[in-house]
Amino acid sequence: MAYSELIKSFGRIRDYMREFYVYGFKSRDEYTKKSARSYDDERRRLQSWLGDYMQFKQTPEGKNVFLSIDSRLSHHNPLYAAWKTKSFTDGDITLHFILFDILYAPEIILTLNEIMDSLDRYLTSFREPRMFDSSTVRKKLGEYAAEGIVVAEKHGKTMYYRRADTVAFTNANALDFFSEAFPCGVVGSYLLDKLDAHDEHFAFKHHYITGAMDSEIVCLLFEAISGKRSITMETINRHKDKISEKHVIPLRIMISAGSGRQYLMAYAPRFDRIISFRTDNIVSVKLNEVSERFDELRENLDGMLPYMWGVSTTSTSGELIEHVEFTIQYADDETYIHQRLEREKRCGTVEKIDAHTSRFTADVYDASELVPWIRTFICRITEYHFSNKMLENQFREDLEEMYRLYGIDGGDSE
Repeated sequence: MAYSELIKSFGRIRDYMREFYVYGFKSRDEYTKKSARSYDDERRRLQSWLGDYMQFKQTPEGKNVFLSIDSRLSHHNPLYAAWKTKSFTDGDITLHFILFDILYAPEIILTLNEIMDSLDRYLTSFREPRMFDSSTVRKKLGEYAAEGIVVAEKHGKTMYYRRADTVAFTNANALDFFSEAFPCGVVGSYLLDKLDAHDEHFAFKHHYITGAMDSEIVCLLFEAISGKRSITMETINRHKDKISEKHVIPLRIMISAGSGRQYLMAYAPRFDRIISFRTDNIVSVKLNEVSERFDELRENLDGMLPYMWGVSTTSTSGELIEHVEFTIQYADDETYIHQRLEREKRCGTVEKIDAHTSRFTADVYDASELVPWIRTFICRITEYHFSNKMLENQFREDLEEMYRLYGIDGGDSE
């Protein structure tokens, strides 16, 4: 079968994009999930869309292929290109252009029979025309009506169809920002394709682009949340390469300010609690019935948010809530350190003790989520306390190991 850069299912190309960009650096021989032919076909597809970002590295094990994208230089997410290459049948594309040539303006309003008559006259111009029956045309018009690009209006017993009014997008800045900063930003990318070239005013210090690969999953989750519906989803354990099915009630999408990673917060009946799932580990989503418990569970989650530093909803120590506090000191010209604490405190509180000293305190479900952030203040920390003593001991041991590694006299680390 001849190679084509178009794809029928995004799920497969999503896996390859993650392998090449997120995990990367696998040679043809090392990639064992699919055949070598499949590897070559998917590599060619990626290269046709992202050739400017694809690089090769020769190693003793073979040639590694990977994507290298400098988000400081790319104003727009290049991974959106994969969403704009979906395959179609000859009949789909033929009927698409004929229908919109017939319904060429919003003021053209026709019944199905009138559209079929116009379609027949249109096809007589071809030597070997492709024929369409009325049920196929009705179904296609129904799909377009559901997408909002065709308006279907019933008068009496007769359905009339017209092309939807064209909406003018005047705020290019809003689309530029939305497409790069919001979940499902690919929608903004599609709208930007309809605009003329314009001056761009946004650059991103931290440009999180990998969420583009999860857009379809996140869109379905938003649909379930807005409809207060439960879902059946398949998730993958990447360590075991195993897919399992879960029945949950989705409540909220949360996005990490540090990594850009997207999480689904959902109630899992099996565990009778609200837990998080990484959206990049969700393989598929199926919408089920409306949940009568949605409002109650959403209210429960809102009550938990003041104790969530990240997405963890349980303590690692067995305590219901864990307490964390640390004190830092800074010089006269470093008052921005206190400002940083205020800016990044999330659910914690900051107290300014004197001109050179500030203290941070927080009560959270899982204090271990704070440790990477607390480490960024090392060399300024004068005192720290964790109610989770196992975590406190680990933090102390990590500091002492660092002192040994760099030959520093740590002194009294508390």
